[in-house]
Amino acid sequence: MDKRYQVFVSSTFADLQSERTRVIQTLMEMDCIPAGMELFPAIDEEQWEFIKKVIDDCDYYLLIIGGRYGSVAEDGLSYTEKEFDYAIEKGLKVTVLLHEDPDSLPARKTESTPELRGKLLSFIEKAQTGRLRRTWKSVDELPGLVALSMTKTIKTYPAVGWVRADKLSSESDLRAMIDLQKENEKLKMEIASLSSTQSFELPENISGLDSLFTITYTSYSNSMRYPESQTKSIEKSFSEIFSYLSPAIFKICDESTLRIKMNEFIDMCDKKQNYRPFIEDDVFQVIILQFLALKLMTLEAGLFSLTDLGKKTMMSLKLVKDRPHLD
Repeated sequence: MDKRYQVFVSSTFADLQSERTRVIQTLMEMDCIPAGMELFPAIDEEQWEFIKKVIDDCDYYLLIIGGRYGSVAEDGLSYTEKEFDYAIEKGLKVTVLLHEDPDSLPARKTESTPELRGKLLSFIEKAQTGRLRRTWKSVDELPGLVALSMTKTIKTYPAVGWVRADKLSSESDLRAMIDLQKENEKLKMEIASLSSTQSFELPENISGLDSLFTITYTSYSNSMRYPESQTKSIEKSFSEIFSYLSPAIFKICDESTLRIKMNEFIDMCDKKQNYRPFIEDDVFQVIILQFLALKLMTLEAGLFSLTDLGKKTMMSLKLVKDRPHLD
C-alpha cells in the first residue's frame, strides 16, 4: 500500500527561504508531504494554535538551523524553538540540519545582540543532543542531506503516514492499522521499561551525595562572529548538583532538558558574563549514572523521574529549615 509521510519543516524564515525551498522540493520528490511556515509566514500567538494543529498531523519533524534565533514570543522563546519543543512533546522523530559555520554567514543572516546569540547557542545545544544531526554549509548540500536523513529516519521509525481513501478497502482497515501502530508503540515502551529495571550489582564503595565531583565543561563566548572557547572545571558535591536538578526531574523530563538544567547550574557557579557553558558529554553521563545508581531517579521510555527516595532527598535539600534560637 502506497503511503506518504507528512514532514513539518521548521526554521527561521527570512534568512533561510532558499534553503527551505530546496528542502521542500526534495521532500516532494521523495513523495513526502511538506508542511511549514509557508502556510503562515506571519506568526503570532493566534497562529501558534494553528501551527500546533499542523504539527499534530505530521509524522516527522525536520529542523534547519542557520545563524538566526528568530522571532521571539511572549514567553521568551522563538517560534522555531516552540515548534521544536512541541514536536518533542508530541513524540515526533526529529532530524536536525545545523549550519556548519554560522560565523561565515552574512551579518544580515546572524543575530546582532548577545542575548539572541546566547539563546541560539542554547537552542542548538538542546536540538542536537540525543538525535540525528547533520551539518550543512551551502544550500546545494541540503537536498542530499535531506534525502539521506529522512530515508534513514523513515526506515528506522516508520510512522502512521497518509494513504488515499480509495486505496483502503474499508474504514475498518484504517482503524486496524492505527490500532496496530499503537500496540507496537506500547510494546516498545514495555520492553524499554523492562530493560531499565534489570537488577545489577553495584560496587560497595560507590560515592554518596556528600562526595565531591569535578565537572568539566567548555565555555563558549556569545559572539557568533568572533567565538572563543575554553575548557574549564568546577568541583561540586553530588548533593549540590542533585539539589539543583531534582525539581526538573520531579516534573519528569528527558535527557535534553536535564542537560540544559545542568548547563544552567554550571553557569550559575561560573558567573562569567557573555559566556555560556556546555558540560562534557561523558561527565554528564557519569552524573546521570550516579543518581540512577543511588536510586534517586529512574529512566523509563527515555524519561527521568524521581523515586520515592529521590523525592525525600529533594525535600531534605530544598526545604527551608528553622535555625535554632540563641538565648
